[in-house]
Amino acid sequence: MPHWLKRRLTFLNKHSLAAALLAALWSTYLDLYFVGKGLYAFPWRPFAELFPINILFTLIVLPIFMMIFLYWAAQVNGWGKAGMILFISLLMTILEKFAEQLGLFNHSKEWQHLYTFIGYLLFLTVIMGFHSWLRRSADE
Repeated sequence: MPHWLKRRLTFLNKHSLAAALLAALWSTYLDLYFVGKGLYAFPWRPFAELFPINILFTLIVLPIFMMIFLYWAAQVNGWGKAGMILFISLLMTILEKFAEQLGLFNHSKEWQHLYTFIGYLLFLTVIMGFHSWLRRSADE
């Protein structure tokens, strides 16, 4: 790989790819669980006849986002990481409401947007912890 390209794609490493794979699998299972429980639904989704969830988001968008997030999180200290996780968790709650207005996402009456905030807070923390564990293990 040319040096200039390698420098621009530094977020593509084996640790980030593994963490992105974990994020994709975990988010897919969570979506399948919550859709199965009837807590939310995806009115528009690719391959709607095959999948009850939006696999475009869980298998492509989220893993790419996670690799970029992990790259930026590696650039800051512990407080910066905590701030990023809090900010992104809040942002996802806002984006969820926006997606509902666009008709991409529907929630049941039992759903609280606080669940999204807490869910992303835990999700991002676990994925970042997994990524850090992989990096520490490789350094030993």
